[in-house]
Formats: sequence, structure tokens, C-alpha cells
Amino acid sequence: MSQLIAIALGGSAGAVMRFWVANGIYAALGRNFPHGTLFVNVTGSLLMGFLTEILIQRFAVAVEYRAAVLVGFLGAFTTFSTFALETLYLFEEGSLLKAFLNVFLSVILCLSACWVGLIWGRAAFSENITPWFDQHLPVFQLAWTFLAAFGLSILAQLVINHFDAGNEIQAIFFISLLGGITIVSTLCFGLKHSALLQVEIHQMLSLFIVNTLLGVAMIWSGSWIGNWIWQLKLSP
Repeated sequence: MSQLIAIALGGSAGAVMRFWVANGIYAALGRNFPHGTLFVNVTGSLLMGFLTEILIQRFAVAVEYRAAVLVGFLGAFTTFSTFALETLYLFEEGSLLKAFLNVFLSVILCLSACWVGLIWGRAAFSENITPWFDQHLPVFQLAWTFLAAFGLSILAQLVINHFDAGNEIQAIFFISLLGGITIVSTLCFGLKHSALLQVEIHQMLSLFIVNTLLGVAMIWSGSWIGNWIWQLKLSP
């Protein structure tokens, strides 16, 4: 019964906090994109990773307090149902680019935030923050991969502009390109170096997140450069 009361108290506080934070984000940025829901979910994922490590692994905190914070407060502060509803609304409105972007950012950013939270929680009382980064990563291979993605993004943007393809086709292509680069690069590294480096889940997750974030930067930059070159071509 005490756990249920703790969860109820934490949940009520988390729901009110989500209402304040999300509405504050929407008031500042507008409602053309679900910024508020994305922000609370990413923030909640970061806190979930950090506080889970602190409250469960580092300190023997009473189960009622853990339930109030992790299950009650963070469970109510974050919301998967609102994310699903807002994404479906975007699909119904025909905003496929925004819908795919919301799904992509929600999955990648929430996963990354939770992972960073776990690292911070473990680093709070540890000398080594990221022991799995001590291993040698294939820097040159990754550099060539993302340079290729950058060049391919420029070329693809020029082709898309030439044929006047819609935003939906552009979004599908670039998301597919990012997914292919991220998955193939991560799997190739894991298969090639698993015996030598004894790759664990944290190493694979670290590389996956690095691949994703750098891939987003390269593809976005390439798309922007491609648009810029196209505008120069059209200008007299």
C-alpha cells in the first residue's frame, strides 16, 4: 500500500510538471511540430537513466522512494501515448516529413539520452566515465563512411530538386540512407572487432549512437549544400 501511495504522489507531480513544461515549450515554439512532447520524453529518458543508476545501483534507497521517482514521477512526466497520437495526427494531415521526423527523433534522442544518463550515473562515483570508449575505434573508416554519405546527400538533393520530388520522397530517402549507414557501419565494426575487442552491448550502443548523430549531421549538411548549389544554378 505504501508503494501505491508513493507512486500516486510521484505520478501526480510528474503529470503536473509535464503539463507545465510541454505547454511552455509549445508557447515558445508553436504547435506546428510536437516539440513539447519530444522535449519531455527526451528529458525524462535522461533522468530515467541517471536516477536508475543512482537510486538502484549506487545507493540502497527505500523501495517507496524509488517507486515514487522512477515509476510515479518519470512515468507520468514522459508520455508514449501522446507521442503516438501526435504522430498519427501528422500522418492524417499529410505531413509525412514531420511524422517520420518525429518518430526518428523520438527513438534516437530518447535512446541516446537514457544512455548518457546511465553513463553520468556510473561516472558520478567512478574514475572512468566511458570505459568502452578506451578501445580503438575505426576513425578513418568512419570518416570515409560519413564523407561518402555527405557527398551522396549532395548528389541526391540535386537529383530530387531536378525532378521536383516531394518532401515525402526526400524524407524517405534520407531516413533510409541514415538507417543503412548506421546499421551497416555498426554491424561491420562489431563483426570485425568482436574477437579482438570483446565488444559488449555498451560498445555497440556507443558506436550506434555516434554513427547516428554524425550521420544526421553529414546528411543534413549535404542536403543543405545540395540546395545551395541548386539555388546558385537557378540564379542568373
